[in-house]
Amino acid sequence: MSTEKTAPYVSTHILDTSIGLPAVDVAVTVAARSGSDADWVRLGSSATDADGRCKNLPVLPADTTHVRLDFDTETYFSKKQADAQQDAPANRDSDASAVFFPEVAITFAVVPGERYHVPLLLNPFGYSVYRGS
Repeated sequence: MSTEKTAPYVSTHILDTSIGLPAVDVAVTVAARSGSDADWVRLGSSATDADGRCKNLPVLPADTTHVRLDFDTETYFSKKQADAQQDAPANRDSDASAVFFPEVAITFAVVPGERYHVPLLLNPFGYSVYRGS
């Protein structure tokens, strides 16, 4: 029986709930650390595809205990506002060009050998995440 630790595996996808469609071309950066007091190490980045999924996130080191996914929502929503996104209020605040959530950072704990799928449900004025399957 091997005692070698296998790295946790992380995946994600984004659904834009304001339009009921996947959020396409959102940049996602992955960072990891090996302990609560350890420094974050940026592992790489990817972008969501036509299904809102990141299929090529970087592999996590085997000793990873915490993962952070950073979603560049400002670029996504800026483009959506420019494209006159349906059903989303474009001028809710006095500065209509501002994006309320310029980024979403999700940090979660992991254990070796486990798979973690962390979906992001996103709209211009709110978001939700959960551990999926």
